Amino acid sequence: MRVVIIGCGVVGAAIAYELSQVPSLSVTVLERQPQPAQAATGAALGVLMGTISQKPKGRNLQMRLVGIQRYNEWIPRLTALTGRSIQFNQQGILRLCFEGEEVDRWHTLVNLRQTQGLSLVWCDRAELAQRYPHLSLERVIGGVHAPSDRQVDPTALTLALVEAATLQGVTCHFQRAVTAIAMTDRGVQLQTAQGELLADRLVIAAGVGSTPLLRDLQLPTEIRPVLGQAVRLRVPQALGQPDHQPVITGDDVHLVPLGNHEYWVGATVEFPTAEGVSLPPAVDLLATVMTQAIAMCPALQAATQLHHWYGLRPRPEARPAPIIEPHPTHPEIILATGHYRNGVLLAPATAQQVRELLLD
Repeated sequence: MRVVIIGCGVVGAAIAYELSQVPSLSVTVLERQPQPAQAATGAALGVLMGTISQKPKGRNLQMRLVGIQRYNEWIPRLTALTGRSIQFNQQGILRLCFEGEEVDRWHTLVNLRQTQGLSLVWCDRAELAQRYPHLSLERVIGGVHAPSDRQVDPTALTLALVEAATLQGVTCHFQRAVTAIAMTDRGVQLQTAQGELLADRLVIAAGVGSTPLLRDLQLPTEIRPVLGQAVRLRVPQALGQPDHQPVITGDDVHLVPLGNHEYWVGATVEFPTAEGVSLPPAVDLLATVMTQAIAMCPALQAATQLHHWYGLRPRPEARPAPIIEPHPTHPEIILATGHYRNGVLLAPATAQQVRELLLD
């Protein structure tokens, strides 16, 4: 079976890697950018919120947990197969709770996770002060720590997935944009500047770039670009205890340890115009995130900014994220797009579902 995947961010790369393990499939990936992970993936922080998610149960929570479980398995395997180093923080996520928040909701979630066999621990202010001396606890009333949640470098992960898939027979074409899609008696016809391709099955995993393809297929679904900014900082010395460096989050600000006294801080959420046009990055919004981060961790005041970047996250209009389903009238086409802020986390479960749809 000839399978073509459009898009080589983390979702497309995860699908390619998953399908590379099925001998009966001939898999080709088409990406309009010159290399993988150039859009939303390249701007993501890779924070994998599973147990600590506010989702009490259901499909979305299960996809999150599957994602984390599979990364625990995939990353050692990818490292051994490709020789690539993939930064993978296995010290969990600490979520700070501030004055005015409903603490009972967090205690309820802690108890629920215990009944589900998942580890989520409430930390009072005294424990936070002892374990995280670099944090300012002025407005903090406590926190929850999810030791089984993770964080991964999205770009390094995607490059390793692509290389592993290629080693297992997948063909990847970069700078090859699909300009038109048509259904023919020979299969799904894809038009590109470099020529025509035919597929028995097509997977659209192009994120924000999915919208024109969906229009070509007479689908009303639209993927809107939501911009996010982040920065990479270096501090004079490691924050807190060197041997205990979980991701710390609160007020929708993430502090992500990278080693070598470096941290990512992000991210903004900047919506497009009513017409769906993305606006330029807002300097004031990033400044607000930095102000919040410094209030949470005063030592960041002395940090040196190494890199500032932004990207567009694919958010489905008027429907939940993500979209993983066959085309309503052309089941040869599978949509795997619109993951919004959770593309890295949901990529493994998405790949698993696409594989099941293809082999059904």
